[in-house]
This record gives sequence, C-alpha cells and structure tokens, in this order.
Amino acid sequence: MAQPLSIMSTLALQGVLDALAPLWAKTNPAPAMVFDPTKSISQRIADGARGDIAILTAAAVDDFIAKGVFAPGRRRDLALSHIGVAVAAGAKRPDISTPEAFRATLLATPSLAYSRAGASGLFFAGLIERLGIAAEVNAKATVIPQGFTGELLKRGEVALAIQQVSELMTVPGIDIIGTLPAEIGEVMTFSAAIFAEAPQPEAARAFMAFLVEGADAKLLRAKGLEPV
Repeated sequence: MAQPLSIMSTLALQGVLDALAPLWAKTNPAPAMVFDPTKSISQRIADGARGDIAILTAAAVDDFIAKGVFAPGRRRDLALSHIGVAVAAGAKRPDISTPEAFRATLLATPSLAYSRAGASGLFFAGLIERLGIAAEVNAKATVIPQGFTGELLKRGEVALAIQQVSELMTVPGIDIIGTLPAEIGEVMTFSAAIFAEAPQPEAARAFMAFLVEGADAKLLRAKGLEPV
C-alpha cells in the first residue's frame, strides 16, 4: 500500500480510531483521518467528497449504500452509543434519572451546549420539541457547529453539556453524570463502509477487518461505547 487510507469518521468513534491507528501504522502508512459530526460528513459526501472508508450512523451508511456511494453489502456495525449529560468537574450533579427530572433540569439550568450537526444534537433538538420546551432551552443554549460540547463546559461557558458519551469522554476535566433516561433516549448504531470507488479497496477491506477485530468490548467501553 503506497498511500495512506483516507478515512472520514463521526466524532463518536474518534477515541477508538485514535487508539487503533498507531497499531495499524506499525506495518502500514498511518491513515489520514478526518473527524466531524455525522451531518457534516454526510453533507460532504453528498457534495462529492470521496475516500476509502467512512464511519457514520447506520442509517446514513444504509442511505449511501442505496445511492451507490458505498459498496453494497459492506456495512459493518462497530458500536452502540448513548447520549450523555455532563457538568464541570466537581459541580453539583442535577437529577436526570427520569424524563420528568431531565425536563426539569433542562428548564432549571442557566446554560447548556449541544451540537448542531452531530447525531446527538439532531436527536436532542427533536427531543426538546417533543418535551415542549424547545423555546426555553434554545434561548439559553449554545449550539456548536462542530467539535466537543465538553470544551465549552471546561471553559466555564455553559453549565451543562449534551453529546454522545464517547465524545464527552474525550474532554478531560468534566464529569459525565449519566445518559438520557431510557424512556426518552436513543441508542445509536455507528457503522463503517467502504466507498464504491475507494482508491485502495483491498487495503480498505484489510483495515475494516482490523477495525472490527480491534474495536472489542473492552476498548469500546473504555471509550464510552458499547459493543453491537
């Protein structure tokens, strides 16, 4: 393999890929990896961007397979992900144990952050609509276009951060207080696929096998994810 593999990945899998890429690079060129929210990567692909491998939500992968962008039959489910809630390190932990408690916490918090283009942010935006508090929450929310909401929390810009647990875990110095209540939360599946026109299809298949094997239960849980 003469060239590094080109990999686009959702931020939720950044911790896993950051852990595995150096192992791959011991015998292969280090992969060229781009991390962005799911919606941003999906839009980039829709606009014509291509590479060797993409990691997105399972729904997004299936959509691109149907459109012929990804190779058919090559979706590989990697991890399950929960949306989490975090506060600054040492801060009082509000109650998010039930839908009613979570709703009350969102109304009581002075400020919060969620992602505009991430899978968690898209879900959360719909959730506060369903809870009937979108106007109140968005009036005090910082909605970031990309990146980690925990960074705003760490800098003291907001009191509450909402994002995938795996993404919150990438930011040191914050406390993850839990996940959304099961009754109103959503477990998301993140999957990988090879582009139909991948420049290095054989190497891409080899990396995919390496990724599926390397992303075992121990590593996934260490990065805030669950095995499929």
